[in-house]
Amino acid sequence: MYLSRRQALGSLAGLGIAFPSPTQSLQAQQATSDKLASHLKLSLAAYSFRQWLELSQKPAPKWNYPQFIDCAAGLPLDAVELTAYYFPETTSDYLADLKFRCTRAGLDISGTAIGNDFCSPDPSKLAAELKKTKEWIEHTSRLGGKTLRIFAGNLPKGEPLEKTQARCVEKILEACEHAKKYGIILALENHGGITSTAEQLLTLVKAAKHPNLGVNLDTGNFRTPDPYDDMEKVAPYAVVAQIKTDITPEKKPTEKADLKRIIEILKKARFRGYIALEYEGKENALEAVPNTLRELAQLKG
Repeated sequence: MYLSRRQALGSLAGLGIAFPSPTQSLQAQQATSDKLASHLKLSLAAYSFRQWLELSQKPAPKWNYPQFIDCAAGLPLDAVELTAYYFPETTSDYLADLKFRCTRAGLDISGTAIGNDFCSPDPSKLAAELKKTKEWIEHTSRLGGKTLRIFAGNLPKGEPLEKTQARCVEKILEACEHAKKYGIILALENHGGITSTAEQLLTLVKAAKHPNLGVNLDTGNFRTPDPYDDMEKVAPYAVVAQIKTDITPEKKPTEKADLKRIIEILKKARFRGYIALEYEGKENALEAVPNTLRELAQLKG
């Protein structure tokens, strides 16, 4: 004999078992997550193999996404990040095939990435950029991805920074509302322009103040006097971390990144999510990527 939902809940209430309201559950979940220790999972950005995946190659790219996924399956990885630039199509069948292939290989799709611009003063261009972002939110959802990496853009010549920031935040919020429908988090990257410093990046994030917005901490994109200091400021807001093997401090030559220090910064910030290697070094990626992944796997524990 089955109890109705009301009867079951009544029986549990009689035993002193109370269920929290949805709001209370969310608050409890947030409070719990704030106390959780760091949990790092390893991903690989397809951009690391851009020389093989670039679609403009003639007569055809050396690799396609299925080959990239097969390669990733043999590496110490939890996931892959699929950059929008290398999708020959975004049909439902193609996206489903990639998702299936990753699942069979034991890999998640940590997220996707686009190259958008929310700083343009041209309304038609802004509308097109927002449309593209919304489409990729939907593509990311179909792929089973967690995040969509986005940019802010560059300051238009002669325009006050505050005006550009306000326009950018407005479009980010519109995109976030769409992302909310699909359970996707937008990860705003420190990618030059009006996100060149930690302060500039966090100005946008704090102004938007949306639960579906976080930061993609790109460890190689701060060209500031102390990139590690900027990483520490941004890390508590990160939902994705993009790991580079080099850093370039302001007015100094490029140097090898201290990967151990970067991982310690993320752990100290109780970062929970994917750290995606995006290899841009001078060595052959076919050799450097596996070596770096093994190092990161050891460092993350």
